[in-house]
Amino acid sequence: MARPRLLFVSPQFLFPADAGGKIRTGGILRGMKGGHFEITLLSPAAEDEPRRFARELAEVCDRFLFWPTPRHGKFVGAARRATALASRLPASVALDRSREARALVADMLATQPDVIVADFVHAAILFDQVPQRRSVVFTHNVEAEIFARHARNADNLAARLIWSAQRRKMVEFEARHLPDFEKVIAVSERDLGFFLENYGVRGAETIPTGVDFDYFGAIASPPPATISARGGELVFTGSMDWPANVDAVQYCMNEIWPLIAAERPDVRLTVVGRDPPKSLIEKARTRGFNWRFTGFVDDVRPFIRDADLYIVPLRVGGGTRIKIYEAIAMRRPVVSTSIGVEGLPIEAGNHYRRADNPDTLAREVLRLLAAPVEAAEMAENAYDFILKRYSTRRVAAAFEDICRRVAENAAGAAEPAATPLALAG
Repeated sequence: MARPRLLFVSPQFLFPADAGGKIRTGGILRGMKGGHFEITLLSPAAEDEPRRFARELAEVCDRFLFWPTPRHGKFVGAARRATALASRLPASVALDRSREARALVADMLATQPDVIVADFVHAAILFDQVPQRRSVVFTHNVEAEIFARHARNADNLAARLIWSAQRRKMVEFEARHLPDFEKVIAVSERDLGFFLENYGVRGAETIPTGVDFDYFGAIASPPPATISARGGELVFTGSMDWPANVDAVQYCMNEIWPLIAAERPDVRLTVVGRDPPKSLIEKARTRGFNWRFTGFVDDVRPFIRDADLYIVPLRVGGGTRIKIYEAIAMRRPVVSTSIGVEGLPIEAGNHYRRADNPDTLAREVLRLLAAPVEAAEMAENAYDFILKRYSTRRVAAAFEDICRRVAENAAGAAEPAATPLALAG
């Protein structure tokens, strides 16, 4: 008997899995592959990517179709970003627009899949019409909240005005398009409450954040029992072309690191993530900081394993941070801001150390470096807590169950008219 068909539309190619959204989506699809649904994945891709990542794609879907990712030179790319900023749409949405994508999505909708999933609210721009039944949107964040936090932390008036304008546009976009979908899936109860209160969504549920313990635990090792009184190894991971991560590293550089290095002059920070700004690397060098920037790496695990502490000095974010669970899965003690752990059901003090200003963050780092046995006990508490509750297998099963119920409800009801999407901008 043929399995029900699930059409999954993503505005980004999922590989390499070097960003939180890609990791989360890839883990869910991998867990669903071979299960209740036959999965067709649609996304942009460069011409060579389906071949280069054939093995990874086979792990997450039964069929992969793509529209071409345009290749632009430096100046054309800058012009496109400037045009997107001037659009009536949020710039990130405007940059996702594609005639080829809309044509491919329309062709696939005409085959009447049993359930359609849009990955991120941005994907709404890829639909001519969203079927009011059978449709699911997977929201990794409250996108407008990210822009609001950037505006609040911007260090000049021009940046504040730009981020504030993007927040306003994203509020309008989310409010207009989230209610078009039959089901909204959020990644935390906090996000769910925001959608229900502010956007009037009809149906919404949450799934937890999960982590692949088999993958991250494969090379994990216990934290060290002793750490040099002058040193210590800290690590931060995250795509360094993502403004929230850039802000976190700048915040650490300007306000936190000098306090740590004053007491431990040999302490080192490794920043792991693709495309770190050259200006940031140069600032760390000229200020004499014991930092290294890896750029893109195929595997973040060795860098986490070799660290004494994992730090998350985030001031901007939305949804939940998978990176926290990755560090915990490798038994590494975590020091984080409240925004860093937002939406995750872990307890300050018992599972991580919380610090929301530079003095407190530096002090918690120094305390744990001075007490590695205490740090290891905290890391083990966190590991035991999430191991029992938040594996990727459990999260994929929860996501699949929601999609199954949406498909079954649609099969038992008449299909209402689809919702046309206005092309603003």
